[in-house]
Amino acid sequence: MNILFISPVFSGGIGGHAAMLADKLSDYGYKVKKMQVPHIPIKNLKNPSFALFSSLKSLTNRESFDIVHGFNIPSAYAMKYAKGKKKVLSIHGVFSEQVDTLHSKSISSVAKIAEAQVLNWPDKLTTDSKATQKLYKEKFGLNFEYLPSPLDIQKFSDISDVTKIENQVAYVGRDSYEKGIDIIKQAESKIDGRVIYCTDRSWDDAMKIIKSSQVVVVPSRMESLPTTVKEAFYLNVPVIATDVGGIPELVKDNETGILVPSENPDRLADAVNELLSDKQKAKRLANNGNKFVKNHMTWDIILPKYIQFYEELLATS
Repeated sequence: MNILFISPVFSGGIGGHAAMLADKLSDYGYKVKKMQVPHIPIKNLKNPSFALFSSLKSLTNRESFDIVHGFNIPSAYAMKYAKGKKKVLSIHGVFSEQVDTLHSKSISSVAKIAEAQVLNWPDKLTTDSKATQKLYKEKFGLNFEYLPSPLDIQKFSDISDVTKIENQVAYVGRDSYEKGIDIIKQAESKIDGRVIYCTDRSWDDAMKIIKSSQVVVVPSRMESLPTTVKEAFYLNVPVIATDVGGIPELVKDNETGILVPSENPDRLADAVNELLSDKQKAKRLANNGNKFVKNHMTWDIILPKYIQFYEELLATS
């Protein structure tokens, strides 16, 4: 099978998932090509410039593919014009809601128009969370395939042993509004421990900090299926997270972690302090999270689902 992957970047978030999926499919024997094009490195021009340049590349490229798979809305234009028997578009989180939260009304209006248009182009739509799947069904009446983004557990073999640091709390994510970093900062003075912020560190360093911590906090305002939660689970560290997006699909309250309301630094601080003081509960939640990610969120489990998805799609007339 010959597949073209299209993504604004092949690192971090949905781009990182696309890159890992391409590598795993290549190992399986598929031929996967990743379309990479330049874009204007200015915040409000990155996506439009990528959509333009990638579309031009698709229009001028004579190569044909069995499947063309775009990742996120800006990739849909290049997906549409690329030569392929079947087209797939993956979206992690509701695109228009993300833009609405982070940008001006004028940009948000354009994003909503684009979203409504491009969602009708592919043969199949996929998302990594049941929450996003449900919201798009309610919003547009569209059916999304649920294909979660797994954890590449092989990478963790290179993470060295670390010493647990008493009362250390880790935040791992972007320094951005949607990730709620301001919320944990508001809660910080009420936390009976030290918060370490991993916003601009290598993956290895961030994992070592998670591994050495007592608790990981995910105070997001919006999410799809956050990788940080899965990483903390795998490293056997309990998670406290907000009950937004797809997070409750991973963090079952008082089972695999603790859920708190978004925009509530007091509840967040209380939950952190509870786990810092109740070591037995923290250990139980960590063990349950570890079992969950190993049983449901590894490539051994998820890759066969992607292979089945592609083969069944290509078999349809």
